[in-house]
Amino acid sequence: MGGWRGMVAAQRYMTPFLRKILGMNWVLILVMYGLLIFGVFMIESAARHLPISAELRNQYGGPGAYFAAQQKTWILLGSVVFFAVALVDYRWIRWLGIPFYGVSMVMMFMAMQQDDAVHRLSLGGLKFQPAQLGVTSGILLIAWLLQDLPKLHRWLGAPLARIVMIGVLGGVPFLVMMKMGDMGSALVWIPVSIVALLIGGVPFRYLSLMTWLGVGVVPILYFVVLPMVSERGPARIDLWLRMLQQQEVDISDEGYSAHYASVAVGKAGWKGVGWAAPAERNSLFAKGYPSRTTAHNDYIFVVIGEELGFRGSLLLLSAYALLLLQCLFVAFYSRDLCGRLLVCLVIALIFAHVFESIGMCVLLLPITGIPLPLVSYSGTFVVICMFLLGLVQSVWIHRNQRPVMQLKPE
Repeated sequence: MGGWRGMVAAQRYMTPFLRKILGMNWVLILVMYGLLIFGVFMIESAARHLPISAELRNQYGGPGAYFAAQQKTWILLGSVVFFAVALVDYRWIRWLGIPFYGVSMVMMFMAMQQDDAVHRLSLGGLKFQPAQLGVTSGILLIAWLLQDLPKLHRWLGAPLARIVMIGVLGGVPFLVMMKMGDMGSALVWIPVSIVALLIGGVPFRYLSLMTWLGVGVVPILYFVVLPMVSERGPARIDLWLRMLQQQEVDISDEGYSAHYASVAVGKAGWKGVGWAAPAERNSLFAKGYPSRTTAHNDYIFVVIGEELGFRGSLLLLSAYALLLLQCLFVAFYSRDLCGRLLVCLVIALIFAHVFESIGMCVLLLPITGIPLPLVSYSGTFVVICMFLLGLVQSVWIHRNQRPVMQLKPE
C-alpha cells in the first residue's frame, strides 16, 4: 500500500515531458523499430546487385551496404519526426491538414509535368513521389473536418455532407494519381475512404446503398473511366486476370515480373534459400530473374519470401499484425472522434500497403508497384510512415487529457 502511494506521489512531481515519455506505447515502438531493423538487413540483400560508382563501392564495400546505410539515415530522420509528433498533442497537428493537402496537390500536378516514368518530383536533389504525401495529408484533413465542421452548422454533420466531404477529399487525389500512372498509391484511397465512412458515423443504410451502387457502376469504371485516366491500369488488370485463369501469357515480356516473382516466393519452402544466397543455392533472385532494379523497394517481399522462406514471411506478417492490433488498441482509447479517425485511417493505409505489396508478389493482386511500410527502401516514405505512427502515439499519450469543449450545433 505504501509503495502504491509512493508511486502516486512520484507522479505528481513528474514534469509533463517525462510523463509523456514514460506513458508511451512501448510495444508499438518496439514493433516499429523491429520492422525497420529487419528492413535494413533485407535491403542490404536485395540491393547487392545494383550498379553504383567505384567510389561508393570502395567506401561502403558494396551496393547492398550502401543502400542499407542510406536507409539508416532515413530511419534516423524519421525517428526525430516520430518522437516530435508523438510528444505534441495531435489536435494541434491536425491544423496542418489544409496546407499539406494543398501543397501535395500542387506537387502531384508538378510531377505530372516532369519526364519521369514513376512521376517522381525532384526538389533540391531530393526525388520523391508526392502521391504518398497526398494520402497522408488527406488523412489529417478528413479526421479534422469530420469532427469540427459539424460544430459550425448541423447540416455539415449530416450523413450526406460527410459522404460528399470524404468523396471529394479522396476522389480528387485518387483521379490525379491514376492519371499519373501511380495505380498502387491511388488504390490506397479505397480502404482509407471506406474506413472514414465507417468511423465517421455514416449510417448503415447509406453504406448499403453506396455498396450496391458501387457494384453497379464497376463495369462503367473499368471499361470507360479507367482507360481514360490510366494508360497501364487496364493492361495490368487484364494480365492478372489471364494469369489467374491460367491462360497463356508472354513471360518474357508483359508477364515477366508477375511470373518470376510468384515462382520465387512459391518455391522457397519453409526455410528458404538463405539470406543473400548465391545462384548456386538455386536462388532465382541471384540468377537475375525477378527484377533487380526494384527488388529493394516494390519487390522486397520477393527477396524475403525466397531467402527466408515461409517462416520469415510468417514472422513479417505477425509483426505487421501486432503493429496494427496495437493501433486498434490506441483507437479504442482515443478521447475524441478526430483521434479515432486518425488512428483508424493510419491502420487502413498501412494495411493497404502491406496487402498490395505482398499480394502482387503472390498473384493475389495485379502488379501495382507500392513499397512495403517500414521495410522497403523508400526514402521519404519511411519518414511518412514514422510520422503517421507518431500521430498514433500522440493519440495514445494524450488520451487522458480533457477534449476541447464542443459547441452545440445550431
